[in-house]
Amino acid sequence: MFENLGDRLQNAVNKIRGYGKITEDNISEVTREIRLALLEADVNYKVVKEFINNVKEKALGEQVTKSLKPGEQFVKILKDELVELLGGEKEEIYTSGNPSILMLVGLQGSGKTTTIGKLALLLRKKYKRVPLLVACDVYRPAAIDQLKTIGKELNIDVYDEGKGNPVEIAKNAIKYAKENKFNYVLIDTAGRLHIDELLMNELKNITEEVKPNEILLVLDSMVGQDAVNVIEGFNNELPLTGAILTKLDGDTRGGAALSIRHLTNVPIKFVGTSEKMDGLDEFYPDRMATRILGMGDLMTMLEKAEEVIDENEAKKAAKRMEQGKFDLEDFLNTFKQIKKLGPLEGLLKMIPGVPKELKNVKIDPKDMAHIEAIILSMTPYERRHPEILKATRKARIAKGSARSVEEVNRLLNRFEQMKKMMKMMKNGHMKMPF
Repeated sequence: MFENLGDRLQNAVNKIRGYGKITEDNISEVTREIRLALLEADVNYKVVKEFINNVKEKALGEQVTKSLKPGEQFVKILKDELVELLGGEKEEIYTSGNPSILMLVGLQGSGKTTTIGKLALLLRKKYKRVPLLVACDVYRPAAIDQLKTIGKELNIDVYDEGKGNPVEIAKNAIKYAKENKFNYVLIDTAGRLHIDELLMNELKNITEEVKPNEILLVLDSMVGQDAVNVIEGFNNELPLTGAILTKLDGDTRGGAALSIRHLTNVPIKFVGTSEKMDGLDEFYPDRMATRILGMGDLMTMLEKAEEVIDENEAKKAAKRMEQGKFDLEDFLNTFKQIKKLGPLEGLLKMIPGVPKELKNVKIDPKDMAHIEAIILSMTPYERRHPEILKATRKARIAKGSARSVEEVNRLLNRFEQMKKMMKMMKNGHMKMPF
């Protein structure tokens, strides 16, 4: 998401950084590029106009024109305005109810049923709550079965009464949740291809009966500017408390996210970042802004690392690196930990200071699987003492991993280079670029 927009804005930022002085002419040139980039990203033209006017007005203010580093001041203004456009402060999810009741609504095909499973998983992991999924989409064929399958996969309970009355199902589910000490009730509702009176009446009746703490609109980010119309259609009939943008990992230009809050005042609370069940993230306007401007997102990366990486394993590997004892056994364990963080190209984009050519590199998951297969084809002794790996052993390892001897040699060479780099870092001869 935002890849093309990010590239265009970063080019504009680099240009302004090169200016020794801020003038109306060079600001106009840069803001023209920013305007075009935003319009091409499908941002609403009214939003673009107001955004550019705000940036220009602040950039030509006394504080910037008299600054020693006007370029840096301009970048800060651009970032602050982007954060404001995306909603300013992060909007928290409601957690105080007993149980907290969340109702997900949206058009058919927006990914509502999958998203409700992802949200339940996130709430369980982050807040240590016990969620209950409620099947109130009684019209779409196999919707209940889909929710049950998701619940089984995630080991999360699903309440259903088959093809009954959605209002009664929701009411009974709340009673069941209270009796069985569930902290969260997540109601999966029916969708339509478009907003109609029948759908809205049903959603309003459920809302009136169970009084949800949150009504979250699940929105496909691929719909572009039409997202605003969809939000307004639902928001005019229901008291929406937030939006969940799905499919941000797809080929989307990002305009929906940049227009929604400003035009509808409905905050984005979560974003879908992959098809996997853990591919739902809380939405932080400031982190998204820094990512768009190529400044990385270390906070999200560190939070992901805290969730999935074994702290004891990480400390053990770091200690062995310090002692210069890091071997292929340690490399394999570290490799497995890093894999838990998701695709490597996604991680590279979160690190500040990483060159653009590295950020755009495509890492084939098969290559990573091949590396793992090669190391697993070695004996534990060989992993601990890679220096003993001569021609016959390499041939056996290649055969065992269904790879070539050349690939085995390439891996061993990379490992040796990595060890040298670690040694240089330990001795203080090399500094990280960030």
